[in-house]
Amino acid sequence: MTRSRLPPLLAGVLLLGIADSMIGPYLVLFGTDAARLTPLQAGVFMSLIAASGLAVSTWLGRRFDRSNGRWPALVAVAAPAAGYLALTTTTSYALLLLIAAGLLGAGMAAFPQLFALARTHLDGRSGGGSRRGTPLLRSVWSLAWAIGPMIGAAVLAWQGYRGLLALTALAFAVVALPVLLLGPTPAPAPHPAAGGGGRRTGRTVLLAAGSFTMFHTAMLAGSVALPLYVTRTLDLPDGDVGLLFSVCALVEIPAALALVLLPARVRRRRMILAGMVVFVGYFALVAASVNLPQLVGTQVARGVAIAVVGALGITLMQDLMPGATGRATTMFANTLTFGSLVSGVLGGGAVQALGPRAALLLCGALAAAGCVLLALARQAHDADPPEHDTGPPGGDADPPAGNGKAAADPAVIAADPVAGAPDTAAGTAESTRPRPGTEAPPARAGTRSRTRER
Repeated sequence: MTRSRLPPLLAGVLLLGIADSMIGPYLVLFGTDAARLTPLQAGVFMSLIAASGLAVSTWLGRRFDRSNGRWPALVAVAAPAAGYLALTTTTSYALLLLIAAGLLGAGMAAFPQLFALARTHLDGRSGGGSRRGTPLLRSVWSLAWAIGPMIGAAVLAWQGYRGLLALTALAFAVVALPVLLLGPTPAPAPHPAAGGGGRRTGRTVLLAAGSFTMFHTAMLAGSVALPLYVTRTLDLPDGDVGLLFSVCALVEIPAALALVLLPARVRRRRMILAGMVVFVGYFALVAASVNLPQLVGTQVARGVAIAVVGALGITLMQDLMPGATGRATTMFANTLTFGSLVSGVLGGGAVQALGPRAALLLCGALAAAGCVLLALARQAHDADPPEHDTGPPGGDADPPAGNGKAAADPAVIAADPVAGAPDTAAGTAESTRPRPGTEAPPARAGTRSRTRER
């Protein structure tokens, strides 16, 4: 059963990644070039997509845990299909903002919905199938991001922004087919009974989610600044932007696949921290680059960092919240979405006020802050180890026995998905959220998250 459902999952993630990455690197440029928006206006447009995505993703994540069905994923791909088609009809700033809030934001829920379906279908009732399945799906997402920007660049050169937007709308609509082929969602695997330790896990989750938020904010604000740095500061062609994003995604594929072979004894949080450190170095390198070959070289560091944090971060959050797959996956993805919410204005504003190069260095500082928060999360866990280890071999999700209860408790549902502390009275193990995703990817230089990630 698991094997029969893996092909539709792989196809769905591939198609979604292509749809997302075709438009991702060019959405900001659509705003500045076709709609004649200022960098700040384009940043507001991107941030509004993220704000809508945060709300819709949270709502659909809760619906998934209650219904265990496919309809939330179908909503998450149908809305952006209509939204991108609507963008072909207008460049009015007011209408662009309405389309962003009403339709495009829902597309940011597609990535966590597909990975929540994957966790449930691959684990079944035995559990454990997603341990290797998630990095595999993440590598397919990276493959899509290696293909999509090049397709986007070709379509943009051939048919302009209207043709690119129309093709993006069609691609999102096609994602519904493999979702429908998945069949009914199986019952989730059983989880240990509740016990103590929820407060300790809640502290760790809060710090870890804050770290992911900083990482994704740096990634997406950098994605806003990078196309402008390439095309305006270095005066390189627009098509080179797609090349850079494709190289990054191409590097992510072997990096994500390598995680499938990761020995069980390797601590997950240490790997994530190493990836974040590499990301800090990336921003320093790209700000020092002055030609295309140098920029291409920096994408190796970016690809490795995104692959490690993207694949292992998802499983870390899911392990912390057994029995609440939809909310756990959405929590991680919403760290990406929340990063998108502020990164559009932050990236666009920083470029307008300081210039693209200084904006990239600012992103490096945010990534460094993420490293600090993750290190503090590890210290909090080491200082207060959980009473019971229910995590998978080699993981360090430090899930105490209380996690099972917390994930099912209605009080958990009311927890603030981004920065609010968990409901400690309920012993909840969750506390934050935005992500996507190799790149929502996409409040980036047009890149939306996902998880989107990216």
